Amino acid sequence: MQMPRIAFFCMEYGLESDFKIYAGGLGILAGDYLKAARDMGLPIVGIGLLWKQGYTRQVLNEKDYPVDTYPNYKYDFLEDTGIKIRVKIRNRDVYCRVWKVDNFDNAPLYLLDTDLDENEDRWITGQLYGYFEEERVAQEMVLGIGGIKALKALGIEVDVYHLNEGHAVFAALELIKEQMQKGLSFAEARELVKEKVVFTTHTPVKQGNEEHTYRRLDYMGAFDFFTPEQMGEIGGIPFNMTVAGLRLAGKANAVSSLHNITANNMWAHIDNRAEIIGITNGVHRPTWVSDKIVQNTSNPGGLWEVHKGLKQELIDFIHKRTGQKLDINKLLIGFARRAVPYKRGNLIFKNNDRIEPLLKEGKIQIIFSGKAHPLDDEGKEIIASQVGLARKYPGQVVFLEDYDMEIARYMTRGCDVWLNNPRKPMEACGTSGMKAAMNGVLNLSVLDGWWAEACRDGKNGWQFGDGMSADDFTGDLEARVIKQDRNDLTALYDVLYTRVLPTYYNNREEWLKMMERSIDSTYDRYSARRMLGDYYNLLYQ
Repeated sequence: MQMPRIAFFCMEYGLESDFKIYAGGLGILAGDYLKAARDMGLPIVGIGLLWKQGYTRQVLNEKDYPVDTYPNYKYDFLEDTGIKIRVKIRNRDVYCRVWKVDNFDNAPLYLLDTDLDENEDRWITGQLYGYFEEERVAQEMVLGIGGIKALKALGIEVDVYHLNEGHAVFAALELIKEQMQKGLSFAEARELVKEKVVFTTHTPVKQGNEEHTYRRLDYMGAFDFFTPEQMGEIGGIPFNMTVAGLRLAGKANAVSSLHNITANNMWAHIDNRAEIIGITNGVHRPTWVSDKIVQNTSNPGGLWEVHKGLKQELIDFIHKRTGQKLDINKLLIGFARRAVPYKRGNLIFKNNDRIEPLLKEGKIQIIFSGKAHPLDDEGKEIIASQVGLARKYPGQVVFLEDYDMEIARYMTRGCDVWLNNPRKPMEACGTSGMKAAMNGVLNLSVLDGWWAEACRDGKNGWQFGDGMSADDFTGDLEARVIKQDRNDLTALYDVLYTRVLPTYYNNREEWLKMMERSIDSTYDRYSARRMLGDYYNLLYQ
């Protein structure tokens, strides 16, 4: 049976560390998705934007505070398709050049670029995730409307349109518009398009589900061909991009089993929406799993030496970047996340009486890395506090600035333990833990995201907090959150003191068995190959 051709729309793609058209987890997943499709020979076409300045380069100033810089990038490996399309924004024609990324023949990635001399609005594809509402709407119109026009200009026939997050919903509106121009009513066109559209929702955090005012959308030209009533029927008032995605799609998915429950509860009040099913994310193993680990699978007895080599590579990388020299024989804990309050980046330091003795005695070493959104002052304060801890405990705590794919690759291969402590149920998936697990790095995590389904406590890693969320406690929301944090902090120290440290220092044989189980239990189950198989079987057919 011939596989359906998929057009995959996403704002960002993390293909390689130096190709700066990604910001974080959404883009890394999209890059892994495309690379796995290439490896498997699947007929998938990626649609995105060519960001001139990409996301922020976030570095530390003289006061150890994160600041944002935006270099202009040029990429000589892109192929100019010779195609330009037009998208009308603010009643002006915006021209978009279509570039192709090499080496993705069966699963090509096409990127739209507005940085052209003929454009007054060449800034649209300047910075990934523009700061202002007008800028963001323009970017999303180029991705969605421009993406559909680019596919037609390229002569690519598509069976299923996959909208990865709400940024891409204007693609479905463009498809509806095309059918209405052929004479169908709005209702008829919407039902016809719905059969060809699938939607993935990623974030259970309200702020991550984008909304736009009708006044802004009308001004930008997003109402083109549609009445306010029709737009309201799709996205509500204000226009919610996730709600629109759920109503425009015939099928939708969340990105882990637990996130499926959370997403269905979150959007239970939305009528006429697609059913949300759970398809857990997966990672591209050739990108993230060390060849040395893969080659060692037939010789588990040599796993510790392989791990020590990867740990030394990480230690050398840290020394080169920071001048800090860590000890290969001491337990090394890694924490690398987007800096937002719900991920609780400093949780492990909330009780100085419990954590400081471990640092002073040289029992543990901790590596932090991450970025805050450029407009998120609270996130930047989290980064600054992590840097402060690195200054307070030199040689024991390290902060690696400007988190990117290169840092992630070193950390998920070379740490001993991967720490993850979001407030459940606010982590949709968390694929960095998968990468660590496949490299034999043991997860120490709350039961949220993918770890809720993967954890075999004490066998392939550890859980702490017993899967409790704020809803399991009494009081108002603020009181419940405080109690949740206290519960998880106490549990974290308990597991660290009574299980992790004794196993690492006193029972190397058991630690190695846990590393082997970590690899065995995740290598296939959480691969992008498995994820793509689920997409074809559950969403695309």
